[in-house]
Amino acid sequence: MTTRWQEYRRARRRTRQAWLLLATAGLVLLAGLVWFFFAGQFAVSEPADTGPRTAPVLAPGWMKPVPAVRAVPPGTAASALDTLTVKGRAPRDNYDRGAFGEAWLDVDANGCDTRNDILRRDLTDPLFSAGSRCEVAAGAFQEPYTGRVIVFRRGAASSKAVQIDHVVALGDAWQKGAQQLTARQRQHLANDPLNLIAADGPANQDKGAADAATWLPPNKAFRCHYVARQISVKVAYRLWITQAEKAAMQRVLGSCPGQQTILPAGIPPATG
Repeated sequence: MTTRWQEYRRARRRTRQAWLLLATAGLVLLAGLVWFFFAGQFAVSEPADTGPRTAPVLAPGWMKPVPAVRAVPPGTAASALDTLTVKGRAPRDNYDRGAFGEAWLDVDANGCDTRNDILRRDLTDPLFSAGSRCEVAAGAFQEPYTGRVIVFRRGAASSKAVQIDHVVALGDAWQKGAQQLTARQRQHLANDPLNLIAADGPANQDKGAADAATWLPPNKAFRCHYVARQISVKVAYRLWITQAEKAAMQRVLGSCPGQQTILPAGIPPATG
């Protein structure tokens, strides 16, 4: 009788332990599902820091520098940032894209328009249209703003997948000093390779005319170069910044204090 009672108690104990293990596993699974649906899926979708960290300025041999208002000084981007005037935006109600000249002029006089120059510079092994030494028909590259590999194919609809971004948007430049530039200087600003990067079409549309205070590339690895490039362009064309813009730039450069200005003469120095 005692033996049967002991066996019964042991069986009940094992059953309770089994149910406890099942309950614990269920709670762990439930916690995992809650994390995924309320936090985890957003963490997974955060931009990875695996995209390009820099972008070229000039391609040796066939691209020529565009004369700016003044030279970009070598040194840290943070030091150059401190030289920029800080003040509010000028009105934009009189902004006209035409004030920057016809789009994609051959300002550097190398025989090819600016858009095709930038596509040729930024795409890997670009293919040209039949009978043309300028018109880029196709190519692919790891796009710096998103870090994704993007394929470019020339066409009425497909060309939109790759757009040429003005690093300092022309609308932003207009409100921060470009109105005081000459027509020729504004034309140079719009076609200067220093201020142009081949970019993901949707990302470029999302940026619009935003400055660093309201838009930064989703690819965090590229942000130091991007901010340094904006600073370099603004120095080169005597443009100013707002206080919010300066604060945003300082936050980015805080993670890369050795980041250098981007020099139009070629590929920028390595970041520190």
